[in-house]
Amino acid sequence: MKIDFWQVTDDPVEKVVTLIARRALGEGERVLVVSDNLQQREAIARALWQAGPESFLANGEAGTPGAEAQPILLSAEPVAANDASHLILADGHFRDSEGFARVFLLFPPDGAPAARQAWRALDGREGVTRSYFAQEEGRWVKKG
Repeated sequence: MKIDFWQVTDDPVEKVVTLIARRALGEGERVLVVSDNLQQREAIARALWQAGPESFLANGEAGTPGAEAQPILLSAEPVAANDASHLILADGHFRDSEGFARVFLLFPPDGAPAARQAWRALDGREGVTRSYFAQEEGRWVKKG
């Protein structure tokens, strides 16, 4: 499993989620976006639907009819009813989640101590690779 730590400083989280989701869908993957904040999930859903006139990103909320068919599912829990291979933890809270090929933890600068703690907790875990990304002048740069 690949786990990416993304420190979000310049863009709103919903824009970053849209960027990651678009890329994952382009690779034929399904995505689960997790946030325990309903208002944040609603903002992310709007951003995905408004990603562009020809490139909206279809999505739905977990627990609603047809959730299992959604290419992007939004949920309060890391349970992939849509068989997602990619998990985006949009609320900055790391959750140890099995069964995903790739996990993205998005966190603000004040969430860095908790992200560092999650990073250290993954030390030595077999089958896990970690990367850290930061925004520099509007671009995402891999730092570690």
